[in-house]
Amino acid sequence: MTANPTGPPTDQLLYDIDGHIATLTFNRPDRMNTITTTMLGRLSEVLLEADADPEVRVIVITGSGKAWCAGLDIAAASAGEGIGGDGAATMSGEFDLRSAPPIVLNKIDTPTIAALNGGAAGYGMDLALGCDIRIASDRAKLSAAYTARGLVPESGGTWLLPRIVGWSTAAELLFTARTLTAEQALELGLVSEVVPAEALADRAMAVAAEVAANAPLAVRAAKRMMRHAMTEGLEDHVQRQYLALLPLFGTKDFREAMAAYMEKRPPNFEGS
Repeated sequence: MTANPTGPPTDQLLYDIDGHIATLTFNRPDRMNTITTTMLGRLSEVLLEADADPEVRVIVITGSGKAWCAGLDIAAASAGEGIGGDGAATMSGEFDLRSAPPIVLNKIDTPTIAALNGGAAGYGMDLALGCDIRIASDRAKLSAAYTARGLVPESGGTWLLPRIVGWSTAAELLFTARTLTAEQALELGLVSEVVPAEALADRAMAVAAEVAANAPLAVRAAKRMMRHAMTEGLEDHVQRQYLALLPLFGTKDFREAMAAYMEKRPPNFEGS
């Protein structure tokens, strides 16, 4: 089933729902899936719509062609167009960073999987780091080439990267503007696994199906708890966990999980 979220449509970003899995596809293969202003706003809209859809239990983000997302459209920016092309417009608040895709990725409760079919660079690397799970094709690369372009990570990279790989490794990657192969990214824990390019789509969907098979309210709560744990102490977090458990005990899905366990059968969760 293909879904069409509200808002102006664009063929630069494709959106499809199959069962409980939504797939977002960057669709500018001729431009290495670089981000335009149209894609920027649309990506946030689609992520929020998927998060609000009770049928969607997991979101897979991938790219068409050889790249996942090679960052912002530098060619347009250098010509005075698109993101970064007009510093005055940007500084005046034309872009509301509170609704920027990396912020939205962090705020939504629906799990996200980056199926890295190719290079993720600059803004694209920030987006990939903002996903909950990253699965890479053996042809994928992660490029932290921000400082080589006279920039810092555009949206969240300096917050995300040290939390994923630690301060020293993050500093080395950012200060040297290094590009990592998929295997190097795996060694550093930037991706959870590397698979042959031809197997990436199937593997991403298999992991997504595993996620979607579990109780969606519990999965969403688990993501929320992990997000809060990044900024609060243990005692406060344990209190928050207890408050999250109470409503889950009263759900149909909890009762279904207990019944399925006793009857030694797979559970059938409804998200209620």
